[in-house]
Amino acid sequence: MTWGPDDDWQPLTSGTGQANGGVWVTGEGWVVKRLLPGVEDVRHHAYWQRQALVAETGIVARTPGLRTPEYLRVVRDAEGISLWSEYVESAVVDPLALARALGRFAQARVVEPAWGARDVVRDRLRTVERRGGWTALSPVVDEPLRRTVQALWVRRDAALAELDALPRVPTHGDAHPVNLCGRWGDDVIALDWEQFGLGPAGFDLGYLLLATDLPLSSLLDAHGGDSAVRRGAVLTAAFTAVSRAAWSLDQPSPGDHVERLVALGDVIDEASRQAGR
Repeated sequence: MTWGPDDDWQPLTSGTGQANGGVWVTGEGWVVKRLLPGVEDVRHHAYWQRQALVAETGIVARTPGLRTPEYLRVVRDAEGISLWSEYVESAVVDPLALARALGRFAQARVVEPAWGARDVVRDRLRTVERRGGWTALSPVVDEPLRRTVQALWVRRDAALAELDALPRVPTHGDAHPVNLCGRWGDDVIALDWEQFGLGPAGFDLGYLLLATDLPLSSLLDAHGGDSAVRRGAVLTAAFTAVSRAAWSLDQPSPGDHVERLVALGDVIDEASRQAGR
């Protein structure tokens, strides 16, 4: 029998991400997320079963700073996986509070699972390389930023080695405020753990930097991070911002990725200089 939502389920989203087949809320108030078969590499950032494994193992169910919602059950069938969780009421959490939560989460003692994401930035850059790099940005940014972006691209192997040398800490993998939406006391209930793993220090802070107008120094102070966290945040944010901007130019709705890239010019420059040492 083909899987489908019950008639009384209300859709919450149509599904984004490679393995997301949709999200609904049931008549009883549970959220059901449908995971569809996709990437099978257990270390790849888009491994399709990772969210179900996070739920089944409870590996980050009680971690400080960030934790998962409560899960009711995980149902596997021939066509995919249905992930049942509590409905999380959205709460307004200011970016500094999110940075503090990420800092506590990065200090959590988590044993790296065999299926945790690794080398997310490297995986994403491989995709960028297959698409021809960042050359599409050349006509749409000014000369100083264009030179900085080009230098960062040339130095990408050195930058990846820099990330590899940083301490490895628990990472949510997509620390955007949309996913950091619930509260549990001083902790944040986070959704969409598809890219969870142990990654370089500062990785999650770099993603948060992309989604706020606050300067890195303010976020870093709230996080409680050191120079290693700053290096990881700068490199993660820089490579992600440039790659998103280049990708957006071919999209029907490009959004504000190029504008965000321009606004992060100082971060891109710092990343380029850091990789060139």
